[in-house]
Amino acid sequence: MSLTSAAALLIGASLFGQLLGFMRTQVVNGNFNTPNHVTTDAYFAAFKIPDLFFYTIAAGALGVAFMPFLAEKLHQGDRRSVWRLTSSLLNLLGIIMAVVGVVLFVFAPQMIRLVIGHNLSPQQTHDAVTIMRIIAFNPLLFTISGILTSLQQTFGRFFFYALAPILYNGCIIASVYVFKNSIGLVGLGVGALAGAILQLLIVLFGLYGMRFRYEPVIVLRNPDFRRILRNLPPRSIDQGMDSINSIVETNRAAVLGQGNITFYENAYTLHLVPILLIGTTIATAAFPRLNDRLAQGRPDLFKRDFLQVLRAMIWIILPIAVVAFFARAYFARLIYKNIAPEIALILGFLVGAIVFRTLYAIISRYFYSNKDTRTPLFVSLFAIALNIYLAFTLARPIVVGGYGVAGLAMAESIVATVEVFILVLIMVWRDHHLFTAQFWSGVIRTLSVTGFTLITTYVMVNLVPLEASDRGFIILGTKILAVIIPTFIVHFAISSLFGLEEAQPVIDKIKQITLKPIRIQ
Repeated sequence: MSLTSAAALLIGASLFGQLLGFMRTQVVNGNFNTPNHVTTDAYFAAFKIPDLFFYTIAAGALGVAFMPFLAEKLHQGDRRSVWRLTSSLLNLLGIIMAVVGVVLFVFAPQMIRLVIGHNLSPQQTHDAVTIMRIIAFNPLLFTISGILTSLQQTFGRFFFYALAPILYNGCIIASVYVFKNSIGLVGLGVGALAGAILQLLIVLFGLYGMRFRYEPVIVLRNPDFRRILRNLPPRSIDQGMDSINSIVETNRAAVLGQGNITFYENAYTLHLVPILLIGTTIATAAFPRLNDRLAQGRPDLFKRDFLQVLRAMIWIILPIAVVAFFARAYFARLIYKNIAPEIALILGFLVGAIVFRTLYAIISRYFYSNKDTRTPLFVSLFAIALNIYLAFTLARPIVVGGYGVAGLAMAESIVATVEVFILVLIMVWRDHHLFTAQFWSGVIRTLSVTGFTLITTYVMVNLVPLEASDRGFIILGTKILAVIIPTFIVHFAISSLFGLEEAQPVIDKIKQITLKPIRIQ
C-alpha cells in the first residue's frame, strides 16, 4: 500500500471514528446531563488512572519504540525474529498489565480520591469507583491489541488498526441506550469493557494470512529485545507524564466546581478531533516509510519524505484551526446539546494546541525513526512540568485573579507551542541543512494563504450567526457546513494560485474526474 493510500484509509477510518467519538460524547451529554445538573464528571474521572497505567507501562511499545526494530528485521528477511520479538513483548507486557488490572480493581476507591479529592458528591464518587473497576482490565486488552496492530502496520496492514477504535466507540454509544434505565452512568463502563474486547477480537482477525507464529517465551537475552526494552522506558514515561498532566487538569477542574470536568473534557474532545484526524493518522501512515528509508540506508529520502509530510500537515491544519476558533460556539452547542459558553471559551484557547499537537505527531516520529526516544522524553518532561505549573497558576478562580477552567486550555496551548519549538531547535542543531529554502518558502506561502482563509471564515460566521434557539444536528450541522465549505474552497483556490504543491493532488483528481473520457460499453 502506498503512503497516499495508507493515509487515505487511516484518515477515512479516523474521520468516521472521530465522528463516532463525537457522537459518543454527545449521546452521553444528552442522556446524563441537564443545564442545571451535570453528572458525567464521574464518568470522565474514572478513566484517568487506567489510562495512566496503560500509557506509562505499555503505550510506548505500541509503535515508536517497537516498529523500527520490526522494520529492520523485516527488511533483512528475518521473519522468525519478527515473530519472536512480538511474542516476547506480548508475554512480558501481558503479565505486567494483568497485575495492573488487579491493582486497579482492588484499590479503585483510593485512586479515585487521588483524581477528584472530595469535590464530587458521594453518588458520583461511587459511580466513578464502579466504572473504574469494570474497566480495570481494559489496559491489558489495549496492550495486546496495540502490539498486534503495530506488527500489522509494519507489514503494511492498516485496515484493522483503523477499524478497532470505531468498534470501541460504537459499543459505548450502544451501552447508553441499553443501560440508561437500569444501571445508568455505570453502564458506560460496561460498554467500554465490551468495546475493548471486541476491538481485540477484530485485531486478532487481522493476523489472518500473515502466518504469525506465537511463542510462549520472553527472550530477555536477545540483543534486539533488550534494545527494545531500553527504548521503551523513555517513550512510556513520556506518555505517562501526559496522563499525569491529564489527572492534574481533572483535579484542578474538580476544585473549580461541579460540571467543570465535563466542560473541559468536552472542549478537549473537540480539540482532539483534528489532532487525531490529521496529525496521528498521517504520521502513523508515514512512520513505516520513514523507518524503511533509514533501514535502506537512505537518509536523503528520509529527509525528503519527512519534509513533505510536515508541509502537508501545516497546509491542512491551519484552515482547520481557523474554523475551530471562529466556529467554536457552534461546535460546543453541537456536542453538548445545550448552551454551554464554558466549552466554547475553553475550545478557543485550545486552538494553539490543535496546531502544535498536530505538528508534534510527525516531528516526534523524526526522532523515533532514528531510534531516539530520549530526546522527546526530556523535552516532554520539561513541557509537562511547565504545564502543571501553569495549570495551578492560571486555572484559579476568577475572583482571586485566575482564569477559571479556561486557564487549563491556556496552559495546554502555551506548552504545545514551547514543546514543538524546542524539538525543532534540536533538529536544526543536529542537521543544519534539514529545513531547506524550498520548505520555508512553502510554509510562508501557506501562512499567506491562511490570511485569506481567516477572512473568509470570519465573514461566513457573521453571515450565518449562531442563534440562542439553534438546536439539533441538522440546524447546527448546516450552519457549520456553511462556514467550513467556503473556507476550504478559498484555502484550496488561493493555494493553487500561490503554486503550493500540496494542492496539486487535489487538482489532478478534479481533472481526472471532470476531463477523463468515459468509455461506455
